Amino acid sequence: MRVLVTGSRGKIGSRVVARLGADGHQVAGTDIVAAHYGPPFDPYLRADLTDYGQAIAVVLRTRPDVVIHTAGIPEPSHDPGHVIFATNTQSTYNIAEAIARTGVRRLIYTSSETAPGFVTAERPFLPDYLPVDEDHPLRPQDAYGLSKALGENICDALVRRSDATAVSVRPSLVLTPDAYESVHAGVTTDPRRGAFNQWSYVDADDLADLIALAATADTAGHEVVYAAQPDNIAGRPLAELAAEVFGPDAPPLRELDRPDAGGISITKARALFGWKPGRSWRDHAHDGG
Repeated sequence: MRVLVTGSRGKIGSRVVARLGADGHQVAGTDIVAAHYGPPFDPYLRADLTDYGQAIAVVLRTRPDVVIHTAGIPEPSHDPGHVIFATNTQSTYNIAEAIARTGVRRLIYTSSETAPGFVTAERPFLPDYLPVDEDHPLRPQDAYGLSKALGENICDALVRRSDATAVSVRPSLVLTPDAYESVHAGVTTDPRRGAFNQWSYVDADDLADLIALAATADTAGHEVVYAAQPDNIAGRPLAELAAEVFGPDAPPLRELDRPDAGGISITKARALFGWKPGRSWRDHAHDGG
């Protein structure tokens, strides 16, 4: 299979490239950073995907069967809101438009746990229930969450006007091995530090596995799935954490797969793609308890 990975130099994109390459697929990457010129030659194209001409040129050059779109501003804390919104929505639209006009058969879009709104809300609110699943209403307030929710709408529009199919993957807080110790220690010291997303997280390599599975699957239309680890970053019962931090305002708990579950349900990703996330903060951090 020929695959184009946008944002291929980023935390998620680079792992997706490695995973698909290990599986034997023909992978090309594109990003905004400079290429390495000279041997060994890398199947990489530098492009600014907010420019439609560059976006469609990359798709025409690589002729992929599947585009995995991880490019964009990855979180809201380092850029002005209007820049985040413009970058993320324009690049996603341009990639979707290029797919529609060139006959690419599938798009995997990297959405976010922020799409429902409560993770990055300027006027804080809590989820309607826990664990959150794909049926939860979307109420984004900020530029980042709004850009991710609109990206999912762009995927809806793509499958309406073309033969392409799409999957939007909503990662939770993406962690790499070097980050686990400090994040877990901070939440252990003060559980409120993990309350913004109900103590959920996703391992970067498990996320890459899910994206690869979605890319090679044949689901119809546009599906949306969450990506998170089965456990929470605090290593404590979710009911206990919610009661301690949220008190009487705690969202109602639905059935949990395990007592120390995170605040996100991954039932749909497991069912659709056979995803089996097996990594944990416990592989890299010591439990103070």
